[in-house]
Amino acid sequence: MATLGLISDFDFALHLPLRYEDETRLYKVNEVYPGQVVQLEGVVENIHVNFGHRKQLTATFKDDTGKIALRWIHYYPSQKAQLEKAGLIRIRGEIRGSSMWGYEIIHPKVSKAGQSLPQTLTPVYPSTDGLTQIMLRKAITEALTRVKVHDSLPESIQQKYHLPSLSESIHTLHHPRVDMDTQALMDKTHPAWERVKFDELLAQQIALHLAREARVQLQAPQMVLQDTHLFDQVLTAFGLSLTKAQQRVLTEIQVDLQRSYPMHRLLQGDVGSGKTIVAALTAALVIQAGYQVAIMAPTEILAEQHFIKMQKWFAQTDIEVVWLSGSLKVKEKRETIQKIVSGQARLVVGTQALIQKGVVFQRLGLMIVDEQHRFGVIQRLSLSKKGETQTHDSIPHQLSMSATPIPRTLAMSYLADLDVSVIDELPPGRQAIMTKLMVDERRDDLLKHLRIECQQGKQAYWVCPLVEESEALQLQTAVDTYQYLQTALPDLRIGLVHGRLSPVEKAQVMQDFVQHHIDILVATTVIEVGVDVPNASIMIIEHAERFGLAQLHQLRGRVGRGQAASICILLYQNPLSQQAKLRLKALHETNDGFEIAKRDLEQRGPGEFLGLRQSGEQMLRFADIEVDTDVLENAREAAAIMLKEYPQAAEAHMKRWIKGREDYLRS
Repeated sequence: MATLGLISDFDFALHLPLRYEDETRLYKVNEVYPGQVVQLEGVVENIHVNFGHRKQLTATFKDDTGKIALRWIHYYPSQKAQLEKAGLIRIRGEIRGSSMWGYEIIHPKVSKAGQSLPQTLTPVYPSTDGLTQIMLRKAITEALTRVKVHDSLPESIQQKYHLPSLSESIHTLHHPRVDMDTQALMDKTHPAWERVKFDELLAQQIALHLAREARVQLQAPQMVLQDTHLFDQVLTAFGLSLTKAQQRVLTEIQVDLQRSYPMHRLLQGDVGSGKTIVAALTAALVIQAGYQVAIMAPTEILAEQHFIKMQKWFAQTDIEVVWLSGSLKVKEKRETIQKIVSGQARLVVGTQALIQKGVVFQRLGLMIVDEQHRFGVIQRLSLSKKGETQTHDSIPHQLSMSATPIPRTLAMSYLADLDVSVIDELPPGRQAIMTKLMVDERRDDLLKHLRIECQQGKQAYWVCPLVEESEALQLQTAVDTYQYLQTALPDLRIGLVHGRLSPVEKAQVMQDFVQHHIDILVATTVIEVGVDVPNASIMIIEHAERFGLAQLHQLRGRVGRGQAASICILLYQNPLSQQAKLRLKALHETNDGFEIAKRDLEQRGPGEFLGLRQSGEQMLRFADIEVDTDVLENAREAAAIMLKEYPQAAEAHMKRWIKGREDYLRS
């Protein structure tokens, strides 16, 4: 029970049913219809073991109004003997079949006839191995007799939003009366469910408000940004004009950096919108003001791309850009950490090696976290707290970047402590990317087309999901594909890059691709973000049905960066699951990152979308932010009222529901 988080009586009270079964009445055979879950009392006859394609146990159930077939696909030999001497029994199960061909119940639940019937619907609870529904129901019923569910909402709030009491709602959900709207209970639209969802969302909104208030009370370096000498040098090295959106975002960031409390800003921009140069220019302003800047990325190849770009853009300045990752040799790592500690390293780029023990910054003024949702929550918190340990009176500003646009409801629900900046235009010259779906059987046609395109000077990515063979998935792997393409296209230059190559090997292959010594680069998803090769205009994604929607969109964004018309080919294998069909359809229909993000959220849910899954904590148990937008809006409004008029009640309400998870919201 503890593994389900069931420790206190209140935990049991909030362990609400997944669904309900109606065991309050008995039906007759002549009353049933397909899809209905029913209880019947009668006798069994014609009990047989059928030896066909698969051994099955069959029987006929009979009452005084008719007969119905019973079937067990999995059964114990003793079951046949038990049924033969059972006499009058009660069975329960779902009616299948039709009136023309006859009805049947597969794997009916069998019990003694004549037992008293329950007076309320029977709850079915979330469970785990070794924990039966009977044990759970007993423990929850006992806890409900002991616990006093006092209402944490002031009466004025309950009246304003027409909410039933919490105690009444919880008892209703555990033991709903038979005359209640079963459908409303099942689809969670019943007022009792609305109350529980409201309380959960309200607690979250209060936590976010308090996190923001607490942040505003903290001290951060209040930067003087008059000197733009370094900024101008980096912009000159970049060599292109900034878009209006980039200029607007930089202005928003500069305003934040001049405040006395820490910036907590999320920079959103679709693939290729130019977030990295905004990060570099922001770093230049902070370094010019006398502080250090750390840039952290989730993968070595992406961090390396940032490092290469920063080196290039800061090359004409006197700022040394240093690199820190787990793969550095011990001596190199020690030297780099020494430079960070002494303050000699003003701009540090790396992986999560930046948050390891022993990495201490002399004067950290800004942390830039790229693809922040790809880090676990604990990792993001560790970086956030890095600056806090340097001195007790000042913590660094934080700029998070994401090429996965966050839908409004998600930002409202999880990221209310973030200020959001959006780069909503692409730089001039970015090509629209055509997306095509191609079934695996047409691979030969694809190879012919690819040979012609590469002979005309184009380059292609060929992305595979795994490095080595997995018997479970039977996927075409990067290594196999590399060998296959070398044989099928001997006149073309094929390269291979994946996560298990050393950083030096990876860098060499990528450099060869950039310099067009490679025509086709076979890769795993290490090239998903940040890789920029303008001449590459063809993206082929092997087993596209196995990738997530956001990942497919990121991969597609690796092309369309030069002058040539670009294409993304999603190579898939039949049969496709319903989810896979939805993903591929979404990608085929739109290039809009916000639309992709919206559909991705619908398909995956918020926890996985934001990287909250990795925390092991489920942030919302009852509410669904895509469905319960009205409840969320009311909860936001109520949070502001309670914090202003009932601050003690607001804090008590948050503690009851959040139980120490406030830090996850902060990150």
